[in-house]
Amino acid sequence: MENKLKIQIWSDIMCPYCYIGKRRIEGALAQFGHQEAVDIEWKSFQLDANFVASADDNIYDHLAEKYRKDREWAKEMVDNMTQNAKNSGLDFNFDKAILANSYNAHRLLHLAKKHGLGDALKELLFKAYLTDGKNVDDLATLSALGQEVGMNKELVEGVLNSDAYGDAVKQDMMMAQQIGIQGVPFFVFDDKYAVSGAQHVETFVKTLEKVWEEGDFGPKLTLLNTEEGDSCGIDGCN
Repeated sequence: MENKLKIQIWSDIMCPYCYIGKRRIEGALAQFGHQEAVDIEWKSFQLDANFVASADDNIYDHLAEKYRKDREWAKEMVDNMTQNAKNSGLDFNFDKAILANSYNAHRLLHLAKKHGLGDALKELLFKAYLTDGKNVDDLATLSALGQEVGMNKELVEGVLNSDAYGDAVKQDMMMAQQIGIQGVPFFVFDDKYAVSGAQHVETFVKTLEKVWEEGDFGPKLTLLNTEEGDSCGIDGCN
């Protein structure tokens, strides 16, 4: 087959299940016989585009306030999510996680995507927030991450110190709204099939094989999973 099997993934750096979903689709691709013919494109999605961080923010109080629960409930929720991540080989450190607005990170991702480095930067951004406790809205941090994947310092800082790629972020968000995306991660396979949430590896393998075997890529989306998988929406993670 000459055409690439394209996977578009809507996600937010601030979404823990999006990092888990990344590992699971990678696990599926490792079992897929045509991995070299698959092209992944990361799409922007902000769980809270209006979020303004403060020095007093922490994940436990943030979740407790959002869901109108107590701090112990939030701690248990985070512990469960951390264990879920470990099952996918990830190490979440929410005790030192810095809540941030992901807009600038998404703009930088569009620059990286232009240079074929979108997946590499996405990995570093997830790790920076969920594992290393870095502020992914800090321009110096973003600049360092951009350079780490191989982009030129002047180019990276030129983008970060402007509003470049802001329209691209908004366009991804508008497309998500048109498709009807309620939570992320959300995977679209060749504009034909969609999978919502960080589904198990087996679900992604079956989807890849189905799309490949059909080989007739159309514009209509069909949601393959009937139950919602682990995902984050505008009202939080579940």
